[in-house]
Amino acid sequence: MNKPLRTPARLILASACAWLVGGCMVGPDYHPPEAMAPPAWVGVTEPAAAAASVATPAPPQVVAWWRTFNDPQLTALVDAALTVNLDIQLAAARLRQARAARGVAAGGLWPSLDASASYRRVPSSSSSVSVVSSQGPNVYQTGFDAAWELDLFGGIRRNVEAATATIQAAQAGLQDAQVSLAAEVALNYVQLRGFQQQIVIAQQNLQAQQHTADLTRQRWQAGFVSRLDVANADALVASTQAQLPGLETSARQAIYALSVLLARPPADLLHELTTTQPLPITPPAVPVGLPSDLLRRRPDIREAEAQIHAATAQIGVATADLFPKFSLTGAVSWQSNMLQNWFSKGNFSSSLGPTMQWALFQGGSVVANIHVQEALRDQAFLTYQKTVLTAFQDVENALIAFANEWEHRQALTDAVTANQKAVELATLLYTAGQTDFLSLLEAQRALYTAEDALVQSNRTTATDLIALYKALGGGWESDAS
Repeated sequence: MNKPLRTPARLILASACAWLVGGCMVGPDYHPPEAMAPPAWVGVTEPAAAAASVATPAPPQVVAWWRTFNDPQLTALVDAALTVNLDIQLAAARLRQARAARGVAAGGLWPSLDASASYRRVPSSSSSVSVVSSQGPNVYQTGFDAAWELDLFGGIRRNVEAATATIQAAQAGLQDAQVSLAAEVALNYVQLRGFQQQIVIAQQNLQAQQHTADLTRQRWQAGFVSRLDVANADALVASTQAQLPGLETSARQAIYALSVLLARPPADLLHELTTTQPLPITPPAVPVGLPSDLLRRRPDIREAEAQIHAATAQIGVATADLFPKFSLTGAVSWQSNMLQNWFSKGNFSSSLGPTMQWALFQGGSVVANIHVQEALRDQAFLTYQKTVLTAFQDVENALIAFANEWEHRQALTDAVTANQKAVELATLLYTAGQTDFLSLLEAQRALYTAEDALVQSNRTTATDLIALYKALGGGWESDAS
């Protein structure tokens, strides 16, 4: 059974605990920064965004937002990337590092205990042999040293506070990486499907233009049209044909990018994604919530805020160096020239008492370090302000781009319908010899231009919507949150 502590030891321990708990903490206390958020989003109240088909002021619903596109393959790619992506793994490793670093900092709050042991052989001819070693050439020594720094001025606690804030910053950094990754996967997927649709449109128009060129060549051979019409028809076919290699290159590169985002070799997804699929369906309405919601939702804002907290706590760590450091130290040791009586009472010695260490003069380095930490705190605050303003700008940019592109797409849809009718009519008239070839040529060129522009607008609408979801800070929460 362990013997109870003696009264003096108990008093020392109680006093140390009282000092540790009740000691002051120098340096400024952290207060969350105040950010002025606008009352509403301008892009939601403007006429371009007034329709139900664009952003709404309803509470944001951005958890797993990629599912709103109703594309199972897109959903599978994003879900897989959030598990295996290397940037996510890197951010998770930084979080583990921050948690371990806090354990290092918190260790300073506890006593330290060191054990030592030594053996010396002293020559019998030495004139400086100690009393113990004079009885024999062997000297055995072992002991324990203990020290406990009393954190009277809070330097250690401020260090723990800074480490805790660093964990919060690392957590937000991981969430920010998830937001960026989900948007990046969706963006590359939409780009891929957009390029594939452009290839389909180009091939369809190429087929129609080739048919027109064959018809024109037959009419030229029959003497109904000039050689110039044949040359113009062939030129249009060649111009459309020239578009295909660039589109195929862009589609292939999008597949490569998606493979790397899933931590796989670039060509790994070729078999899975080469088959042409339509563009994902754009949701008819996007709730965005209030600007004040953004301050809590965006991980990069919360990361910047946590970095202010960590920098503020480091000022306290530096300020504590202006004050003396008090410690309780103790040691016990045994020394003997024979192993048989090593732990006998006569070979035992011990010590216990407080110590004080005070850096009275350091050439101004302590004060200079305080100024360094204050400057770092100010930099963190300015970074936070810039992050908040940039976040508001990201949302407004995405809102106006999405709203206007939606209207642009509607106009292009009407243009494609009108151009299709124009091509049908021009073909009939040209075949009947009631119009010149130039009219048919212009009608076909206008149709291809309008159809290609519509595909690009569909892709731009989807990418603008992805940018809006990313700007709202969506995608890092689980479905259960």
